[in-house]
Amino acid sequence: MVFGTFDVFHKGHKNFLRQACRLGNFLIAVVARDETVAKVKKHTTKNSERKRMLVLKKNGLADKVVLGSLGDKYVVIEKYKPDVIALGYDQNIFVSELKKKLKEFGLDKTRLVRLKSYYPKKYKSSLFKINLFLNKTTKGG
Repeated sequence: MVFGTFDVFHKGHKNFLRQACRLGNFLIAVVARDETVAKVKKHTTKNSERKRMLVLKKNGLADKVVLGSLGDKYVVIEKYKPDVIALGYDQNIFVSELKKKLKEFGLDKTRLVRLKSYYPKKYKSSLFKINLFLNKTTKGG
């Protein structure tokens, strides 16, 4: 299982999903809700949660793509009971409580794996957003 916003889907996301695929035989990608992104990251996404889900589904690397919960962010873990949760190299949101929640759900054997970065100075969503903003402002739009 992986979690992410997956806005402006890029090679870094593909690499993240490929790494996660190697950890098991069925990958569930949980897409952050628009409302959650706005609260946590203090900005809106370029693409809606539905569009981000569609892009992930079309990519075909995840076997199942689901939306995260608007309430308890850990409920999806309780529902699907993953053997492995793969975290991005810089993923810190909702991670501090993860081990405690796994124990609560009786998922003591679920492994947490921190994945490697993929050219983080080039393929990082925040950099893509900065470039999109710069391109809009330099083109007068």
